[in-house]
Amino acid sequence: MIDWTAFLIVAAITWFSAMAIVAAYSFGVRLLAVAKDGGRNQSLSNAGAYACFAICGLIVLFGVVLIVPQLSEAILGFSSSH
Repeated sequence: MIDWTAFLIVAAITWFSAMAIVAAYSFGVRLLAVAKDGGRNQSLSNAGAYACFAICGLIVLFGVVLIVPQLSEAILGFSSSH
């Protein structure tokens, strides 16, 4: 039997995470383009771009931690496998 509540939770979190990664990466690329144009706040744009890319990396790393059972147990204290 399919646990539809769990399925909907996973689908919603997956959708939200995918949108967050795409948005953060897009903002990072845009901020790098603004910095290359030589705007007023070139260093601020670079810092914002790298912060956006770091957020992308953190989201991906958290997803890997959730997928790999050994990492889930070691870092989060629970196993995602049943």
